[in-house]
Amino acid sequence: MSQPVGIEYNQKNMPFRRLGPSGLRVPLFSLGGWLTFGGTVHGDPVKDIVKTAIENGINMFDEAEEYSKGNSERELGRVLKELGIRRADYVITTKIFWGTRPGPNNGGLSRKHIIEGLKESLERLQTDYVDVVFAHRADHNVPMEEIVRAFSWVIDQGLAYYWATSEWTAREIEEAFLIAEKHGLHKPIAEQCQHHLLHRERPEAEYAPLYKKHHYGTTVFSALASGILTGKYNDGIPENSRFNTNKENFKQRVEFLNSDEGKKQIAIVKELAKLAETELNCKVSHLALAWVAKNPNTSTVILGATSPEQVLDNLKALDVIPTLTPEVLEKIEKIVNNKPSGLPTYGRPLLDRFGRM
Repeated sequence: MSQPVGIEYNQKNMPFRRLGPSGLRVPLFSLGGWLTFGGTVHGDPVKDIVKTAIENGINMFDEAEEYSKGNSERELGRVLKELGIRRADYVITTKIFWGTRPGPNNGGLSRKHIIEGLKESLERLQTDYVDVVFAHRADHNVPMEEIVRAFSWVIDQGLAYYWATSEWTAREIEEAFLIAEKHGLHKPIAEQCQHHLLHRERPEAEYAPLYKKHHYGTTVFSALASGILTGKYNDGIPENSRFNTNKENFKQRVEFLNSDEGKKQIAIVKELAKLAETELNCKVSHLALAWVAKNPNTSTVILGATSPEQVLDNLKALDVIPTLTPEVLEKIEKIVNNKPSGLPTYGRPLLDRFGRM
């Protein structure tokens, strides 16, 4: 029997893009549960955040088996059920690798853990399938053919519709493609990577051949550099910030901010804030999110939120995207001064991802 519909999804002005080469359409901004759902946010506040997302164009939710030791998936699954949203109206992704408990086979990317770990995730999410299952990291202790075959199997069984990678190297992704092509297996469709104005080398340079050859897409996390690009850390560590409430997770980041290189990054954020406020009439966080979203290889930008108000504020970045003209983008490049250098062309004109001038 079908579930009674509680609230309807409202696309509003949310743009959609294909997830990599697949036919799956995902919102330009999605919502993730890392550190928040089941961690710093429990119960009705989770429902309020998800409801706000659904009513404002976000219908993709990103999870992982290890987020809050499985409690993040539980919170999301419970809330989606209680809100009564049609399963066809939203996209769920989850990630497999670290597991939720110790044990020799309760983590990694063995065929055993990929299958059993995903089944446990489905139980916590209270759904029969996820739209995309990610390999949360590469596993160098498991043959790549076993990994590709296992993800292909869960797709054939209907436990997931697609599979993807997260924080894999371009070489590892290319190896997975070669094995899938050789054996007629399902290929990965996207990479979940860190990409922001202060971290560009891997998503823009290392993955460039993947975009061109495989039309690989990215589901970007940490587009605000864990909050650094909001400007909240310009004058120290606020008490209610995630750097303070999740000290173990961000210990190295806090130490970095106190280094000379970290102070240089803060100076860059201050310059970006000045540009955002004086020329674009927005906050630096809106500029940073819009900048990542404008990249044609970005399929979706994953937002984190501890309140409905934070969801709505982040979505103001949609209005900033059209203002990022070539002139504004050039000003941003001069401030950050970290654009990765491409491969040498030896004087020959560049082509786009489709081989066009």
